[in-house]
Amino acid sequence: MNFPNFDPVAIAIGPLEIRWYALAYIAGIVLAWRYVLWLVAKPPRLLTRDNCDDLVTWCTVGIILGGRLGQVFLWQPDYYLAHPIEIFKVWKGGMAFHGGLLGVILAMFLYARAKKIPFFAVADPIAAATPIGLFLGRIANFVNGELWGRTTDMPWGIIFPGAGPEPRHPSQLYEATMEGLILFIAMFLLARRESVRSKIGTLSGAFLIGYAIARIVGEQFREPEVALSTSITWGQWLSVPMFLYGVYLVWRAKPVPPRPAASPAPR
Repeated sequence: MNFPNFDPVAIAIGPLEIRWYALAYIAGIVLAWRYVLWLVAKPPRLLTRDNCDDLVTWCTVGIILGGRLGQVFLWQPDYYLAHPIEIFKVWKGGMAFHGGLLGVILAMFLYARAKKIPFFAVADPIAAATPIGLFLGRIANFVNGELWGRTTDMPWGIIFPGAGPEPRHPSQLYEATMEGLILFIAMFLLARRESVRSKIGTLSGAFLIGYAIARIVGEQFREPEVALSTSITWGQWLSVPMFLYGVYLVWRAKPVPPRPAASPAPR
């Protein structure tokens, strides 16, 4: 099966081009923000709407800077050192999730510290919403015809431009399903339970565990960008500490102390 003839440019107005990749990031951030607003309106209500509105900007900066720098330093340092101007061409794609994760963690930490809010009170709702962006990002990877899978003889194998004549797994769609759809459903089912939301750190840990498993499985079908051996990829190694730290967070999570009852209004 040949790769569908997708145009990576969604809208072109003269020299101005808006790519599907950029639209995926914008839509992911907006939808995640709306979902976080819905979550924080439920007990234990540790964040306000104003907090969520502020965090959109903080986390967007963390995603872009962390994701790009992660791609540069974790995945393709030789290429970008040889072509430094390419570092700034974010619209062409090339955003590493693990780098974006570190960028968002730093943004959340700085915001929580500035506002004197517990870190995981900020991180938990954002973790529950993150699969939305992951789903759209992986779909954008497929539209761009990048990050294709290993060769396969399965009937749904796709011949990607620039990847040789052999059919390959559409691993971007596998990852969209696992990291996006399935992980979102699992996180939604957890987040709707007040007993889970009240143990801050649980949702963050569950996300790290779920993403790590999805990424490790997905890498089995994806053509490695950096292969450490014939069976283990760099993406899998980066996911191992995520899994372990996620288990630790779930294990150590404790209920948030109840807020003191408000004093009755004077009569």
